Amino acid sequence: MSTPANDELLNNIALSLIPQLGPGIFKTIISYCGTPKNFFSMPKGKAEKIPGIGAKLLAIRSQQNYYLKLADQIINDCHKKEIDIHSYLDSGYPQRLKSFPDSPVFIFSKGNVNLNPDRTIGIVGTRNATEYGKSITRKIIEDLASYCPTVISGLAYGIDIEAHRVALQCELPTIGVLGTPVDRIYPAAHLSTAQNMMEKGGLLSEYRPKSELNKANFPQRNRIIAGLSDALIIVEAAIKGGALITAEIAYSYNKEVFAVPGNLQSKYSEGCNNLIRTMKAGIYMGAKEIEDALSWNRTGSNKLNKPIALDLEAFEPEEQMILKSLLEKKEVEIDQLSWLTNIPLSLLASKLLNLEFQGIIKSMPGKKYSMV
Repeated sequence: MSTPANDELLNNIALSLIPQLGPGIFKTIISYCGTPKNFFSMPKGKAEKIPGIGAKLLAIRSQQNYYLKLADQIINDCHKKEIDIHSYLDSGYPQRLKSFPDSPVFIFSKGNVNLNPDRTIGIVGTRNATEYGKSITRKIIEDLASYCPTVISGLAYGIDIEAHRVALQCELPTIGVLGTPVDRIYPAAHLSTAQNMMEKGGLLSEYRPKSELNKANFPQRNRIIAGLSDALIIVEAAIKGGALITAEIAYSYNKEVFAVPGNLQSKYSEGCNNLIRTMKAGIYMGAKEIEDALSWNRTGSNKLNKPIALDLEAFEPEEQMILKSLLEKKEVEIDQLSWLTNIPLSLLASKLLNLEFQGIIKSMPGKKYSMV
């Protein structure tokens, strides 16, 4: 028997299981009834007045107990497999998705997934990635690592899996959005990477455990990748394919979309070049594009790029004095730093900004600076 705490979740899942009841109708019912439970118990005359509710749905409504039983099985399956269920009505549901009318009613996740991270970046591309595409994917993530984003992709062959693997190497959280249930990894060749993602990130899907596999699920899941991404970068894409579908959706969501320009003779650059030509994507030239578009500042250390020993001789004399002071004092206010280095505040501010852009130092509250 279900506990009272699960009663709301049971009814929510039961309503979502009704055939041909999509996210739009579900949300309309909630806006009129408050809860799915109220809909199931509402008099027929009142229920008929809800927009989009037809005779067929009202007839199926009488099968509430059947759908509640199925919902209970789903909850038990998820509990056994350590899968978390996130309802559209829950506060923990991804806030980035809530504003879109086609966002899924439920999200199933596995791993240590933060569905509402401060920063996200989506990286997708062709399944037939070239060495150029893979190297660019690595470069993108390494350059963005100091901004500490969560990397979103689809765990597919090619650019997607490369994005997840490089994110793990850079110790960044990464989320794989699946077109299958989270307990059925596809492709199976990526199982070990998926398992490694569990500690700092994980998997999510709108498809419940034991649900049927369908090819249409894969383009369908692309809207979740687009919705979760603060900015989406297309690395390589043919003129048709899943990456372009994701880009088109992100563009329709008014997301920041970037495409990596490629060789005019490569078919896996056609899609990216066409996105740029039609102005549905900006040209991705480096991390500065993302920083400017999203007003990001570097807030964390990039362990991958952090030098083991800082070569002070590679810096200008004023920068050397600044770095020596920060290495000794750990954290210094700008006025004190000006006194220690004998550098005027106007010049010091520009030198500090340059070092911060290089990811060597970081600004702190109270006009303080420290080494990254």
